Amino acid sequence: MPPGEYRLPAEWEEQECVWLCWPQNPRDWPGKFASIAFVYADIVRKLAAHGTVRLIVGTREMQRRAASVLRKARVNLEAVSFFVAATDRGWTRDFLPLFAYDARGAAWALDFAFTGWAKYADHARDQAASEELTRQCAIPRVAPRRQGARVVLEGGAIDVNGAGALLATEECLLDPAVQVRNPGFTRRDYEEIFAEFLGADQVVWLGRGIAGDDTHGHVDDLCRFVAADTVVLCREDDPADANYAALRENRERLQGVVLKGGARLAVVDLPMPRPLYFDGLRLPASYANFLIASETVLVPTFNDPADRIALGVLAELFPTREVVGIHAVDLVWGLGTLHCLSHEQPRATPGAEPETGPKQGEAAS
Repeated sequence: MPPGEYRLPAEWEEQECVWLCWPQNPRDWPGKFASIAFVYADIVRKLAAHGTVRLIVGTREMQRRAASVLRKARVNLEAVSFFVAATDRGWTRDFLPLFAYDARGAAWALDFAFTGWAKYADHARDQAASEELTRQCAIPRVAPRRQGARVVLEGGAIDVNGAGALLATEECLLDPAVQVRNPGFTRRDYEEIFAEFLGADQVVWLGRGIAGDDTHGHVDDLCRFVAADTVVLCREDDPADANYAALRENRERLQGVVLKGGARLAVVDLPMPRPLYFDGLRLPASYANFLIASETVLVPTFNDPADRIALGVLAELFPTREVVGIHAVDLVWGLGTLHCLSHEQPRATPGAEPETGPKQGEAAS
C-alpha cells in the first residue's frame, strides 16, 4: 500500500466499541485500589448504555470477579465482551494499537511499540497483549518501523481531527534526554510517520504538558480536537500555578493556525481544576482527559467548582451527545483518568476487505 493511505479517524466518528482493561495492579493506585473497581463499574455502565465495551481481563477468574461487580452496578452485560490477556498495567490508550482505516475503509491495527512511557520496566505483557488482542479480534496488524526498529508511540501522545491534522507536544516526543521514546528521532521523522501511517500531514506542535503528568507531556491532558476545525485547550488563570506559563505558551502557538482547506483553527477554553495533591505529589487532574464515545462524552470530575463549567463547555461542543461526569479524584491517583484508561475502536466500512501485500515501512505479523 502506498504511503499515506491509512487514516486515523477522529474520536467522534462512528465506533465499533470502547476498550478498557479491568484494574489489576494495586501499584497503580496505592492505598486506593479497593475503590477503583467501583469507578470502573460506573464507566462501563455509562458506556454500555450506548454502545459496546470490550473489557480486557487477565484471567477467567478475574472475569468472574469483574462480572460480579458489574452486575451489582446494574451494567448491561449484554453490551460487554470479555477478552482474556495478561497485562502489566491497564492503560489501554497507550498500549493498544491505533485502529485506522485503509483506502477501502477496512480496519487495521497499527501496532506501535510500547515501552512503558520510556520510564517503567513493567510493560512487556502490555506490549504482548496488543498483538494477542488483535489476533483474537481478527484485525490485520502492522508494526510501523523506521531506522531499523519499531516506532514507539502511545495513543495519548497524539490527537487527530481525522482530516489530516494532528496535535502533539515537543516535551513528549522531542525531548532528547527525558523519557526518550525513539532515540535520534527528529521532528521530520515523526511528521513523516504521522503522514504515512495516520493520514496526518499537518502536525501542530505544542510545547510542554501539564504538571504532574507521568508521561512527560501527553497532549490528551491539555488540548483535544472536538471538531475538524476546533480544539479545546486547558486554561490556567493563576500566575502562581505551575501550569500557567506552559498553557499560555501553548495558546500562543495555536493562535493563527490555519488548517488544510484554509479554515482557521478555533480554540475554546477549558478550565483547569484547582491543584490536587496526594501524599505530597501533584496529580495531573485535567478535564481534557475526556472520552468521546458513541452518543456520550465522559468527563473526569474532581469535586471542584470548575466541574460544572467544564461539563457545560463540552455539552455546548457536543450537542448531540450526552455529556456526563465521572468522579475521578481516586482515579487520578493512578496519574491518569478516562482517556488514558480507554481506547475507542472505530467502525470499519461494512464488507470492506483490507488490502494485502508488502507495505512500505511496515513489518507485518
